[in-house]
Amino acid sequence: MAQTPDPESTVPGGAVRAAGHVRRESILRERARRVVAASGPPTLAFSTPRRESQLAAETERSVLDLVLRVGEAMIATGAPVADVTAALLRLAAAYGVTNCHVDITFISISASIDRDDDPITKLRVISVRTSDYSRLTELFLLVEDSAAGRLPLEDAHARLERVLRAPHPYRRWIVTGALGAMAGGVAFLLGGGWQVALVAALTTVIIDRVLRVLRRWGLPYIFQQAAGAGIATLVALVLLWGQDLFGWDRSLLPPSLVVASGIVVLLAGLQLVGAAEDAISGFPLTAAAKTFEVALYTTGLVIGIGFVLDMGQRLGVPLVIGDVFGSSPPAFVQVLCGAVIAGSWAVASYTQARNVWLISLVGAVATGTYYLVDTLWLGPAGAAFFAALVVGLIGGVIGDRGRLPSFVVSVCGVTPMLPGLSIYAAMFSFIESGDLINGGQLAIRALSVGLALAAGVTLGEFCASPLRSEMDRWERRVRTRARGARI
Repeated sequence: MAQTPDPESTVPGGAVRAAGHVRRESILRERARRVVAASGPPTLAFSTPRRESQLAAETERSVLDLVLRVGEAMIATGAPVADVTAALLRLAAAYGVTNCHVDITFISISASIDRDDDPITKLRVISVRTSDYSRLTELFLLVEDSAAGRLPLEDAHARLERVLRAPHPYRRWIVTGALGAMAGGVAFLLGGGWQVALVAALTTVIIDRVLRVLRRWGLPYIFQQAAGAGIATLVALVLLWGQDLFGWDRSLLPPSLVVASGIVVLLAGLQLVGAAEDAISGFPLTAAAKTFEVALYTTGLVIGIGFVLDMGQRLGVPLVIGDVFGSSPPAFVQVLCGAVIAGSWAVASYTQARNVWLISLVGAVATGTYYLVDTLWLGPAGAAFFAALVVGLIGGVIGDRGRLPSFVVSVCGVTPMLPGLSIYAAMFSFIESGDLINGGQLAIRALSVGLALAAGVTLGEFCASPLRSEMDRWERRVRTRARGARI
């Protein structure tokens, strides 16, 4: 049987209705696409556009050399990678080079200028790492003066030479004395008397002189840490032996406080805060390297403590630690000790004398905050976090205005809260009684306090951003890495 044709296919009006149906479907499809699909450009630029500087190749090489040398010096003196990257991009742009790319790893720094005809790339290896905050401050001031147009390129090179070759603001014996004063302040902060503070100060002075000799011999730093912790623990063993043999008053000279004071001094030189800032700012490789370095050198402390305690136990020295967290001085004494510790570490790190008082004030505020929060029964980690948060906030607000890097204020400000006593108590528990549970709890306490300090400082500096002057485009470009990969 023949098929009956569709009326709409034979009638002209049917073709019109079919075309209208198709048009309505197309309109609905377009509306649905607009509802679902984004209409604007990507929220983050995947590749920055190329901008030719229109400078001669010789001038660009000179700018690139200045950028690399300044960056190498900043990293070597302890600056975080995010701050250094923003400073170097700002420095290059100050001399007309806006197409500069900077890459920093743990041991090297490279920079390149994107050119159509002849791209320029240079690399420098970072072979020195130290805490030299006076030189670091001068380097940031050099970048600021260059960005403000107050420093021609030739003068910037000459000024950099002067900064790198300038003598330290203090003689070495003043640094040794500052470390001793720092240890004495830690002893007072932990509840010891003037006798404990004196012994801790003298012990730290001996440690510093011995480590200086070992450093001159080229001994790796992990063994220097082990030697320093071993010397402090050896003094504690002598005190324990004297208390047992001569009947010295154990409450007058608690050996644990002597060791803890020395450990805090040794911990202060580690890049705990810098590692956390690199991780949170979006530089995981350098953060991982710094974290491993901190863990390795802290292991050196643990080895030194454990070795000497084990030798003392084998020699028959009675190991008694007592209630290490039971006593604490009044609030006023704690605040004063915090100021002394922070100021002493600032001097030991070669901070200019005009900035030491400011850092001492920050240390006092941090210690007072720790005391107030600790009275609320939030635990040592919670108290350390909020105290470090205040330090980061203060450092972010006044550090830039005082022509002092916020990193310097933060690192020195959290020094009074480093967990030296928890580390010693954990190792003592492992060696003396083999109590893995108690020792593990103390080790976790030390780790949590360290992480709380690092996280608090970083969050405080982030919260301070709206309170200070607006970030320029170079700093905003670097800080976007901290937001994550989703766009």
